[in-house]
Amino acid sequence: MKTEREEHVRFTIDHKSPVPLHAQVEQLFRRMIENQESRDKALFSNEATLAKQLGTSRNTVRQALNKLVYEGLLIRKKGVGTFLADRSVNTRIHNWLSFSQEMEAKGIKIRNFTLEIDWIEAEGEIARFFKIPGGRKVMKLERIRGKESYPFVYFISYFHPRVGLTGKEDFSRPLYDILEKDHSVIVKLSKEEISADVADKTLAEKLRMDPGDPILKRKRFVYDPGGRPVEYNLGYYRADSFIYTIESEREF
Repeated sequence: MKTEREEHVRFTIDHKSPVPLHAQVEQLFRRMIENQESRDKALFSNEATLAKQLGTSRNTVRQALNKLVYEGLLIRKKGVGTFLADRSVNTRIHNWLSFSQEMEAKGIKIRNFTLEIDWIEAEGEIARFFKIPGGRKVMKLERIRGKESYPFVYFISYFHPRVGLTGKEDFSRPLYDILEKDHSVIVKLSKEEISADVADKTLAEKLRMDPGDPILKRKRFVYDPGGRPVEYNLGYYRADSFIYTIESEREF
């Protein structure tokens, strides 16, 4: 016997209802996403067709789709259309691992799309965080990473000169594994700042998005057990592919 969720979703809205059309369309799409019969179908790829079938405007359909894309339930592929999203990557702030270690723990195979290493002169916030004179050289590591099918995160990391990275390390290995095993540097504490932003042209090109699409920006400050700075990291995540969960307990 089929459960209520598994019943076929009736593809219609009530034009006489006081509920706004865009809200009805959004709720219809949510039911379609939840319905098991809809999971493997590209039902959201053509806005014009959806609008015609529902007897509403294309803007009404787009408004509903944009809301679901923003929540990560759908994914919009430039030049292709809008489709059901794969399971979004979900990271928890209380269980801190390197990105590679966390994805491996979740059974998600990660692809490195690009990897660039450079030595730059530390200035501004980076020099202040590392407590080094401005102009001192630090290693900069840039990586675009994601699933096999598309990238969803762009990382920029800067490392304190004390760490001893040369740039010749095998960065296909987990970063903190490299620091610990190759350079005897243990990371203990991470302080993070999380904010919402939109992709500029450069970031959109890197993550295969449209300029103006929502992104999650995460700034991470990493310390060793002695409280000394190790890494200054910036992460830019596609909002349609990543969920950041904060879990805390109240102390009594």
